[in-house]
Amino acid sequence: MAQDPDQSDFLIAPDPKAPRLTRVVEGVDHTGARTAISVVEERPLTIFLNAQEVVTAMTIGDYPQYLALGFLRNQHMLRDDDEITGVDYDEELETVVVRTARATDYEDKMRRKTRTSGCAVGTVFGDMMEGLEDVVLPDHRVRTSDLYALAARINRTPSLYLEAGAIHGTVLCQGAQPLVYMEDVGRHNAVDKIAGWMLSEGVGPADKVLYTTGRLTSEMVIKTAMMGIPVLASRSGFTAWGVEIAQQIGLTLIGRMKGQRFVCLSGEDRLIRDADPAQVAEEPRKSGRKGAV
Repeated sequence: MAQDPDQSDFLIAPDPKAPRLTRVVEGVDHTGARTAISVVEERPLTIFLNAQEVVTAMTIGDYPQYLALGFLRNQHMLRDDDEITGVDYDEELETVVVRTARATDYEDKMRRKTRTSGCAVGTVFGDMMEGLEDVVLPDHRVRTSDLYALAARINRTPSLYLEAGAIHGTVLCQGAQPLVYMEDVGRHNAVDKIAGWMLSEGVGPADKVLYTTGRLTSEMVIKTAMMGIPVLASRSGFTAWGVEIAQQIGLTLIGRMKGQRFVCLSGEDRLIRDADPAQVAEEPRKSGRKGAV
């Protein structure tokens, strides 16, 4: 399929017309009239690390190798010095096996499991704060002109959300440029896909911004910090623990980004206010992120 002009400079962009990601379902609307809408697919993906089954995630099914790598990296099951010898995806069995030169055994860690506030029931194995005390984030300064440009660009990019709704998006950005745009039924899956892509491609986090359509929860803050990304932004709101952790570790945390407006609850001293909000167009009502009918 030819890429939409608005997506031509993305490294990875959503493909809302991909046949495996949605299906058309018929029903009736509030008037009793027959209607047909696109709905997002969910399918299981079982992730193995060497011979150990780790988790079965519900996902839309795209980029399974990135999802597996990112999930294991964000769960501290892959180390920075690990040599990854293979990432094998079996579409028929719906499994991904990540193989490392190092022998791994995480039975004890997997007994300690935390259900997170992520959609589709996010799970963190072991201590959620494990390794966070060693994180030192870059002192990256952010131009408000870039934030406004990113929000406007991302919100008009063709996506599964605009096609069918019921999904979250996460975008890796640099300056005013969106680079990699991932979507999934759970925002944690979308973040893990980006983490897996960064690991696979050897992309550094120091000058990056992570933009998400979902809530700024403790899980989102922790995952962003563990990836080494210094800025997390969203059009949605915050949780108190997410803000507290961001302030403790020096993560710039920006939420409620809509049109001229945003709120920064951590890292305000790293904002470069080079844009006059009065000169920024308000977000058109029709551009709101709602599923298509």
